[in-house]
Amino acid sequence: MSAPVPVPRTGVPLGISDPVEKARAELKATLAAIEEKGNLPRRASRATEKRVAQFRRFARSEPVAATAAVVGTAAAIGLAVWGAIRLYIR
Repeated sequence: MSAPVPVPRTGVPLGISDPVEKARAELKATLAAIEEKGNLPRRASRATEKRVAQFRRFARSEPVAATAAVVGTAAAIGLAVWGAIRLYIR
């Protein structure tokens, strides 16, 4: 016998026969989907965590290229800040 498949937060379980319970489950799933899509700070946090994990994997496999990427990014940001300050001072 196989284990039941878990229902995601934004899904409605199958087999609900009571119309009131089904409507409640659909409303709960809809509200969860709206919250999932509309919660921009949480989405940004997840995307940031994903990118950091990708870069850490890259840094473990290619340390020289990762170091060059960090130095290049720092130089580009420094140059942009220097340019912005220089424009502001003028």
